[in-house]
Amino acid sequence: MSSLATALASCDMLLIDGLHAFDFTCDANGLTVECMDGRQHRRWSFTPEQVAAAVANGDEWQLADAQGEHRLICMSALRAPDEDDEEPDLDEPADR
Repeated sequence: MSSLATALASCDMLLIDGLHAFDFTCDANGLTVECMDGRQHRRWSFTPEQVAAAVANGDEWQLADAQGEHRLICMSALRAPDEDDEEPDLDEPADR
């Protein structure tokens, strides 16, 4: 079973306590997650030891800090293709 740190290295979006978070860092200092909940700025910080102690339950991770237990899901964000060449050129008349 892979660790949470490994899962975080391959994802680009998190779902933490039901909130989507794109702004997170996981490094030697631990895990820091930030997001906006309406008008409220939310921030979570986990030590490397807390990240290492996270328990996987399917695709969900449970980790704890001083405020209690948190549920985390690692996700991949959807991306639009970079290539615009597949779009038809609307300035040219259609072949008839």
